[in-house]
Amino acid sequence: MRLAARMRKKEWLIQPRDKSAASLARSLKTSELIAQLLINRGISDSEQGRSFLHPKLNALIAPEEMPGVIDAVDRIARAIEQGEKITIYGDYDVDGITSVSILSGLFELLGVNFDYYIPHRIDEGYGLNIEAIEKIAAGKTTVMITVDCGITAFETAEKAKELGMDLIITDHHRPKDSGQLPHACAIVHPGMDPSYPSQSSAGAMVAFKLAWAVVNKLKGPGQTSPELREFLINSTIFAAMGTIADVIELQGENRIISSFGLRAITDSELPGITELIDAARLTNEKIDSYHIGFFLAPILNAAGRMGHARLAVELLTSRSQVKALRIAKYLKDQNKQRQQLERKIYKEATEAIQQAGMDMPNRKSIVIGSENWHSGVVGIVASRLTETYYRPTILFNISNGKAQASARSIEGFDILQAIEACSGKLISYGGHAMAAGVTLKSSDLKDFAAEFERYTNDNWNEQDFVSRLNIDAVCSLKELSIPTVKQISSLGPFGKGNESPVFATKAVRLISAPRKVGQRGEHLQIAVCDNSANARCIGFKMADIEKKLIENEFFDIAYSPQIDTYYGSENVQLVLKDVRFPK
Repeated sequence: MRLAARMRKKEWLIQPRDKSAASLARSLKTSELIAQLLINRGISDSEQGRSFLHPKLNALIAPEEMPGVIDAVDRIARAIEQGEKITIYGDYDVDGITSVSILSGLFELLGVNFDYYIPHRIDEGYGLNIEAIEKIAAGKTTVMITVDCGITAFETAEKAKELGMDLIITDHHRPKDSGQLPHACAIVHPGMDPSYPSQSSAGAMVAFKLAWAVVNKLKGPGQTSPELREFLINSTIFAAMGTIADVIELQGENRIISSFGLRAITDSELPGITELIDAARLTNEKIDSYHIGFFLAPILNAAGRMGHARLAVELLTSRSQVKALRIAKYLKDQNKQRQQLERKIYKEATEAIQQAGMDMPNRKSIVIGSENWHSGVVGIVASRLTETYYRPTILFNISNGKAQASARSIEGFDILQAIEACSGKLISYGGHAMAAGVTLKSSDLKDFAAEFERYTNDNWNEQDFVSRLNIDAVCSLKELSIPTVKQISSLGPFGKGNESPVFATKAVRLISAPRKVGQRGEHLQIAVCDNSANARCIGFKMADIEKKLIENEFFDIAYSPQIDTYYGSENVQLVLKDVRFPK
């Protein structure tokens, strides 16, 4: 793979050791390495450091401050009082699934007349559609609440009004650049007020804030009942899952809700959560953002990708352990099928990309499609292709004269803006800077691909094609003791905006032969040493550098340290991010 080999070389951006780290370490009673990590994250004083290391739920922004929430709460409260039917309309990804689960849990607890609707990914696509709106209205709904969608639903919003439904939009996606908004009795969206402190919120966080505000409205000045309090605690789990799965920046209150939700998930007695964790083989594990992103979220997403996402909501909201067990097992099997399909499509896509010459250095984008690619899986494959070729990628499934795609980008290139600039022939599109969805006539795909490539060429500097690796510090292997690595984990949850710390150690050498591992031998286990200590390393998808490691006496490694308990005892393991060989 021509470009894959070229793009594996990364530019290491190493943060210099800060002289103030020693002082910050003393005030926080921590190590200089931890203090350096805090400084790298823009935290320079002890008060900020304590808040970061010990996030508190009471530091969340009051729900009533979320733009649009007061009007939404007033309409919901009136609907509850008058016995009107409310329908929640959500998206089919984890963020949408958890958003629906939050409001469903609240309405069920309150005895509200409600239902929820999630469109079928393949048959209906993303967002609100006219047929669904008509069906919901026919079911006597008078108030419809969107979650994780709706901010660009102009035509369907007018249809809801025409059919006599009051529409409440809760969303976090970017509105149209024109500034126009759909007709609704309330729009709950962090971006509606530029002064709102947390502009980047997941759809699940927006739904959580709305549910919290409804609780505050209904309880009045009195104490929150134990049942509603338990509901809010459980809802932090869903908000955390939606935030992490949707790759929202884990800063400010996003980090707080994720941190608290991850703590709550460990003690959760919700049947859906316990069975989901068991299906992922994570029982007795301390669940962190990695487990959410790579184990739990894929199982939930399998519902919408391979079947219908409604099943995932049934899992999360079920009160029956038996029902939850049955659904979790089914979704686990669906996820295995998804993984097999993903590998097949990835192989076919890479072959098609090479045949079309889209992997050549003069290309700035990848836009490609096939009638054989499952639309529920193209988004995952597009993400993998973006990592492989390091360029914006749009992968289409072509069926019945339409082409439906998932788009993924790299840091620094706003793919939604690019799509909007090329939207003349698009049927629909939406998303944000790093990920989007596109639908067009299959006959227009070739013209769109050419237009998108021209836009990418005209709006991207060559330096953006350099894959960069931010390294927090250069250190010796001896510095990464078990206590220190445990301290490093206290900076989590890790994700976008609070990346897992990466360190580099220079001039290490092998102390034993590398070993290929994994079902297909695609991963690599190595043991290395420097002048201070030895360390075991795992390099995911790095099996192809085995020969080069053996050929070089010394090399540099970049990695994230973690505590490994696989062999029954605690050991430090380095998860390799890159290996740099002498020139």
